[in-house]
Amino acid sequence: MEELNEIGKKAKQATGQLANLNTDQKNKVLMLVAELLEKLTDTILKANAIDLEQGKKMGLKGAVVDRLTLSGERIAGIAEGLREIVQLEDPIGEIEEMKKRPNGLLIGKKRVPLGVVGVIYESRPNVTADVAGLCIKTGNVCLLRGGKEAFQSNNAIVKIFHEAIRSCELDPNMVQLVQNTTRESAVAMMKLNDYLDILIPRGGAGLIKTVVQNSTVPVIETGVGNCHVYVDDAADLEKAVAIVYNAKTHRPGVCNAAESLLVHEHVAEEIIPAIGKVLMAGGVEIRGDETTCRLIPEATAAVDEDWATEYLDLVISSKVIGSVEEAVDHINRYGSMHSESIITENYSHAQYFLDRVDAAAVYVNASTRFTDGFEFGYGAEIGISTQKLHARGPMGLKELTTNKYIIYGSGQIR
Repeated sequence: MEELNEIGKKAKQATGQLANLNTDQKNKVLMLVAELLEKLTDTILKANAIDLEQGKKMGLKGAVVDRLTLSGERIAGIAEGLREIVQLEDPIGEIEEMKKRPNGLLIGKKRVPLGVVGVIYESRPNVTADVAGLCIKTGNVCLLRGGKEAFQSNNAIVKIFHEAIRSCELDPNMVQLVQNTTRESAVAMMKLNDYLDILIPRGGAGLIKTVVQNSTVPVIETGVGNCHVYVDDAADLEKAVAIVYNAKTHRPGVCNAAESLLVHEHVAEEIIPAIGKVLMAGGVEIRGDETTCRLIPEATAAVDEDWATEYLDLVISSKVIGSVEEAVDHINRYGSMHSESIITENYSHAQYFLDRVDAAAVYVNASTRFTDGFEFGYGAEIGISTQKLHARGPMGLKELTTNKYIIYGSGQIR
């Protein structure tokens, strides 16, 4: 698409200026954006209201509507996230190591921006600000392609970034929003090798799979979260009930919400009815194995596909297992390598779980809902990587950088 090529050219041209800004210059932009977000909250909410109205006509509901919805509190949270990014140490220019070779060459590693970061995402206008803020701090130009359901909200936020950037007499093309929200524009971004250095999909399993399988631009895979909470035979009942309830119901439509409950058979008779009671009071549908259904008569029988399903809704699967080893095997088979938690007072079981579960974030006695850039102290995140290269887990500032070797010589030849 010609539009994408033009945007790509402008993005590439903006890299030279942005990559060479000092920390104070980048922080000034971000502080101004945070101020404008709060000042223009009503403008953003009006744009968001249009998106929500259109979303109703499109048949959006449940978790998708929750992710799309902005409020004064959520906008204040976005602004606070940008201010937290300002307070973080700037990784750009950091010299990670410097070694002198026997021939006298001094060889070091310097942290530099990736270049132009493309992001294809759905439903969540906060992603627009999070990505743009992290990219500016790390000297990366960002090319954003949001979904049509959030276009007005995304556009309002990007206009605020442009206003702040222009106020600092800088090139607004360092933050760009693709105006075309058709499927063709997403496909075109996957082939934009001349201008994009990396592409990050944020959304449902279908979007992520499509980008991973079809992109010729290098991809960081993010997001799908079939997360588990395993209640061990040495679990504290009070902790187990509170953690499972929070992990499932706090925001069921996000990727770090729990989708599956595993309970050790030795405590199932006590734990499952207690957890089931609070979950059902919170409106959660429980799909369980034979034992779960016996202990919770209101539960429906689970089928095989339930163990691998990311519901993104008030639904949870539940299974009784015989050991921590069986729990780990189940998670490694059906999980999405996102976030997994064990509830236990047994140190050996906790360590076994930490060592053997293959996931980006593994918890002991805590909710999976903490897998989040803000909660991890990154201010925001550009996504939660569930792969092993080049980043894993919530991606903050350092994950948006790469290395450059710098070599000092004194006339050496080979």
